Amino acid sequence: MKIALQRIDDGFNMEAVDEQGHKVLMDSSVENGGKNNGVRPMQMLLMGLGGCSAIDVVMILKKQRQEITDFRIEIDADREKGKEPSLWEKAHIVFHIAGKVDADKAARAVELSMNKYCSVAETLRQGNTQLTWEVKLNA
Repeated sequence: MKIALQRIDDGFNMEAVDEQGHKVLMDSSVENGGKNNGVRPMQMLLMGLGGCSAIDVVMILKKQRQEITDFRIEIDADREKGKEPSLWEKAHIVFHIAGKVDADKAARAVELSMNKYCSVAETLRQGNTQLTWEVKLNA
């Protein structure tokens, strides 16, 4: 895998492009000298966690012929205080799943993703991030 990163202004605004041409804008906050024109890199890591797990969960539930009508994830996370680098200390993930989905199958799909399949979750765990989650079905 190759990623190209290009600075696109006189501050910290960067454009990252993958091998297929998909683009993401990153920037720093105004307080840190940026222009707030993109996602912070550490936020992107949490977005990657959500995306990685979402793909796993949807794939597992589709294989089990569960009918998903809506799916979303919310992540609430805290970084270490007073440290450089400041890693993610904890993250709580809420999986909102709607449709004709068996509650046990949904819980198991999330468990498998978070503990076995999601590489981003494991990467965060290796950095000592405490990961917790819950499933809200048709809520």
